[in-house]
Amino acid sequence: MLLRIVSVTAIVLSTITIPAAAASAEVVDAMSRDFGITTAQALTRIRQEKIALKIAPAAQEAAAGAYGGSWFDGGKLVVAVTDPAKADAVRAKGAEPVLRTKTYASLTAVKEGIDRLSKAGAVSKDVVGWRVDVQRGAVVVDALPGADVSGLPKDVVVNTAGVQRPQPFAAGTVGGDPFYTGNVRCSIGFSVHGGYVTAGHCNVGAWNVYGWDRSWQGEFVGSSFPTNDYGWVRTGGGWWNVPVVLGWGQVSDALVRGSWEAPPGTSVCRSGSTTHWHCGVIQGRNETVNYQQGPVYEMVGTSVCAQPGDSGGSFITGDQAQGVTSGGYGNCSSGGRTWFQPVNEILRVYGLRLLTA
Repeated sequence: MLLRIVSVTAIVLSTITIPAAAASAEVVDAMSRDFGITTAQALTRIRQEKIALKIAPAAQEAAAGAYGGSWFDGGKLVVAVTDPAKADAVRAKGAEPVLRTKTYASLTAVKEGIDRLSKAGAVSKDVVGWRVDVQRGAVVVDALPGADVSGLPKDVVVNTAGVQRPQPFAAGTVGGDPFYTGNVRCSIGFSVHGGYVTAGHCNVGAWNVYGWDRSWQGEFVGSSFPTNDYGWVRTGGGWWNVPVVLGWGQVSDALVRGSWEAPPGTSVCRSGSTTHWHCGVIQGRNETVNYQQGPVYEMVGTSVCAQPGDSGGSFITGDQAQGVTSGGYGNCSSGGRTWFQPVNEILRVYGLRLLTA
């Protein structure tokens, strides 16, 4: 989802549409369209997900060392535990416990082992990603058919069904919104105090950034790609920052109130300067995406579509910022998968504060 950092000369604050609720009627309509559900079902899901996001930290703490991961399913937060004695403590926090054999920490250790192999150049480029799948209680490796997976840990689940090679979603310069650097068009992510965050691969070494009207907007202060896919731009030249995400006329501009991290199974919406507003679900957290340029770690996988030019745009659940668009495969005609870099990681790395209403 693109957040345009608007120019003082282009718009006044009073013209910005800020919905009072976590999700506007138009957002509900977009969810209804993309999920194939009724308006009432969309409203119910939004309410349930808001509860799940808020109780997730306490439920994880209640599971303690037996924590096996959490996800949203059936209208509630589900928490895996490896010790049945922790079930009641998790249930007391409002989540539904399920028994698994492996802790999230042990699964993460396996996933990080593959990360180390990739950094050493020991993972085939035809292995396009790997992740902790908390619903399965396993580490899943996505590979193109025929990929060499012989050097990977023996207890991983290798998936080839529907796998395609992901690509970053930057685009060559074309007319339209929003920001440009070098010969690349990307989408702005979330406002922070002093600027905004976006995808790191959008910085092609030009550093100077130009807005939707091609006036100078600021400059990249920092960026990282691959390994990570994040960067931040310090704004200047009369541009200023507001805590909203543009709806492109399809939905009302969304108010940003915080950055609670949504678990797998939760709905998430995205908009960018190419495909505007689309919704789907979070499919997995802490995934590694193996682009041709190199692997990017700690990503979040989704079922939301995207296309070139959407890179850097915002992912948001309700009024909670989730992350900035990185890349994926497919398009918004036939569908596909898209990954985002979590916004809280970007804020932590650069010591930034999210601008909220």
